[in-house]
Amino acid sequence: MNEDFNRRPITPSKAMTVNDFALWGLEDIAYVKRIQINDEFGWSIHGADGVNIGLSADRDQAFAAIRQYDLQPVSVH
Repeated sequence: MNEDFNRRPITPSKAMTVNDFALWGLEDIAYVKRIQINDEFGWSIHGADGVNIGLSADRDQAFAAIRQYDLQPVSVH
């Protein structure tokens, strides 16, 4: 390995803008959040932009549905 390469500080090529951050993971991630509607609990599925894209009565089914669309499910606490 080149020793000069290892000594150079790592600097980002550009700062992430608010818009960049909002789009981060948009095509890769879906969020699952536990919700309550009329005294019943379920699971709400949201895109990375916050838009509701589905509901499920079961958390495991929500995760399975997300994976069917080649997205990575992430829990929201």
